[in-house]
Amino acid sequence: MVRDGLWTKLRRAVGSIDFTREAVAAWHCARDPKAPARVKAILIGALAYFILPTDVITDVLLGLGFADDAAVFLAAWKAVSGHITEGHREQAKLALDRQKLAPKD
Repeated sequence: MVRDGLWTKLRRAVGSIDFTREAVAAWHCARDPKAPARVKAILIGALAYFILPTDVITDVLLGLGFADDAAVFLAAWKAVSGHITEGHREQAKLALDRQKLAPKD
């Protein structure tokens, strides 16, 4: 559910959010068998919140729609960023390239 929802949401949100690559790196970290269960739970929770169609601030509100998603994701990222490796970031880059969603640097 989270994987499919993540790609669907990213396709709709690309250009509107600044954390596309980080979200995909977080997904790869959450799927990594070496990542601690606590880290996986935090990341899956944050990504699930991001993809849910109902949240605190609806995503269709121009300029505000992703503010709550970004805040939740940033808090999760800060809590577990030490577990997100260069390997996860590289997997994210490759996945975004495959999906033609690579953010512009």
